[in-house]
Amino acid sequence: MAATYQAERDRGLTRLLETVRALPEGERPWCSGVALAAGTASGPLAEEGFGWAVRYAAYDESADRGVELPRDRWVPVRRGRRQDTVFDLASLTKLCTTIVALRAVERGLITLDGHVAAYAPECTAAAEHGITVRHLLTHTSGLIPELPLYEEAGRERRLARLAAEPPVTPPGTARRYSDLNFLLLQRVVERTAGRPLDRLVREAVTGPLGMSDTRFNPPASWLPRIAATEDQRRPWGKVDRRMLRGVVHDENAWALGGVAGHAGLFSTAGDLAVLCRALLAGGGPVLSAESTELMLTAPGLGFEVDQPWFMGELAGRGAAGHTGFTGTSLVVDRARGVYLVLLATTVHPRRRPGDSTPRAAAATALARALG
Repeated sequence: MAATYQAERDRGLTRLLETVRALPEGERPWCSGVALAAGTASGPLAEEGFGWAVRYAAYDESADRGVELPRDRWVPVRRGRRQDTVFDLASLTKLCTTIVALRAVERGLITLDGHVAAYAPECTAAAEHGITVRHLLTHTSGLIPELPLYEEAGRERRLARLAAEPPVTPPGTARRYSDLNFLLLQRVVERTAGRPLDRLVREAVTGPLGMSDTRFNPPASWLPRIAATEDQRRPWGKVDRRMLRGVVHDENAWALGGVAGHAGLFSTAGDLAVLCRALLAGGGPVLSAESTELMLTAPGLGFEVDQPWFMGELAGRGAAGHTGFTGTSLVVDRARGVYLVLLATTVHPRRRPGDSTPRAAAATALARALG
């Protein structure tokens, strides 16, 4: 019986690898390259890299296709310690900001139902409308999805515009996903801890877990390992920047110096697998079991719970995770005791309409492999 189950699981994991291997293939591939990490609390089940971390020099608008680099300059996606490809995580950054915030709750620096303005008085709109930390973590503040902070001249004007932005619906009455929630949360944790977010993430998450390949503003020495993102120009982009590599893709995070609560972290599939295993094991050493349960249980704090549109058949039993605009995603399924990390380059050479069908297909393949 055990041998039969193992054989079925192995075949299922082979199908998972085949599903992910196909993602960078074809005339209009979903991504240029992708790194996969799937496993349990005790270790990996599958770890592979497919396709290209760097393939294009630019995007040709008239031909609607990427301008390829000479073939000998293409950089493959790699998996393996000390050579893992580094990806711009985009909104997966929010997960680390969430852990920092819950660590602050555990230390008594803030409370979930405390008012944002009690911790960051400069957030005048939050004060006027009674926005709480919980509202930010559950995307129920009523704030719009984003603001073009990058259009403002200078950091102080950008932060002032953020602080003055009012909600469009009363806090606590509706869920609307918003990057602004995590920019305000960054203000809260930085003011109460007296340290910048990049240091807090290092102290609360990456340091305790030994995630040495995860940080904001990666150094130049990492550049050979970093996946490119976008030839980011108007009209499809919001600012005019040429092919990005090692510089954060999100325009507001870039305008704020590369360190932001909603985006900015770079990491590898291997490092994120370490985080997933810690969450499956109850949160230690980054969070207490109680905080981890609260974070990963519906409606979730920072994490999305049971979302089939990117979790496929892993959804439905309390799976929690998140996606990122650059092509990243992470799912932790405590019911099955597994995790799935997909880090892809869906915006290389340029962004296209979002499509999470491949994410859901990979998650479904993992769910079926486990029976």
